[in-house]
Amino acid sequence: MREYGWSQQRADSMLALVAMAWGSSYLLMKIGLDGIPPFCIIALRFGIAFIAVSLLFFEKFRKTTKCVMMKGAVLGLFLFGLFAFLMHGLQTTSASNGGFLTSTTVVLVPIFHGVIKKKMPDHQNILSILLTMTGICLLTLQQSLVFHSGDILCLAGAAVYAVQILLTDKFAQEEDGMLLGIWQLGFAALYGVICTFMFETPTLPSSGSQWIAILGLAFVCSAFGFVMQPMAQKYTTPEHTGLLFALEPVFSAVFAYIFLHETLSGKGYMGAMLVMAGVVAASVVRKKKQPVRVAAHQL
Repeated sequence: MREYGWSQQRADSMLALVAMAWGSSYLLMKIGLDGIPPFCIIALRFGIAFIAVSLLFFEKFRKTTKCVMMKGAVLGLFLFGLFAFLMHGLQTTSASNGGFLTSTTVVLVPIFHGVIKKKMPDHQNILSILLTMTGICLLTLQQSLVFHSGDILCLAGAAVYAVQILLTDKFAQEEDGMLLGIWQLGFAALYGVICTFMFETPTLPSSGSQWIAILGLAFVCSAFGFVMQPMAQKYTTPEHTGLLFALEPVFSAVFAYIFLHETLSGKGYMGAMLVMAGVVAASVVRKKKQPVRVAAHQL
């Protein structure tokens, strides 16, 4: 089997592509939520993604160990929690408030990581965080921030997301990243199915546009995004992961412009540039990790 070297630069590039895929999810979720309840969307998108990826990489999937399944179950729980909080939060708060509050993950990751490691983020990361958070404020916050119940749920989702990133960083150092990614999809779908039958009426897409939305969420945002994340995150830092994922609202704005012909205000464009500046600041002046030789995952 051929081998490929993973450098931190390559890992960061892959995580940027993941952020691009997730940036498209806002359009797709907007279409899907028009007739399909939140838990059901979670069950469908992650269930389809799990089946597709496990069949595509069946030989590797057969090598699953009990330890990988247990860690995948934990990651899947936090993944499910993120989307459960986010989609229910957006029902009672504005999209701008929800986007800003969920993006506080960028700040929470280095804070949580610093608490665990008992050290403060370095000056470079602090500068990157300030630039990125200022950019997110300008990009997504269109009105005064007034807290509603949905705001609390979005903040909870941001905290869950930060923990998921840190746990992924830890587990990916110990287990096969692809297997972790596959199993977190499966368990997120399982938790979605359970909650669908407990709290909702199971509903299938009723139109072609809804099916396109669900399949896009499943294959692009879930199968690619959440399998690539643990594979790439093994070769970069959790702080860089959080900052690169802050590109998500930028990509979301780009897709909205292309497909919905929405334009940003001058403040929004300035915010997008600041987010990019924060990501660049985290990448240009840093101590590079040495390239690592790892087995290819037969992509």
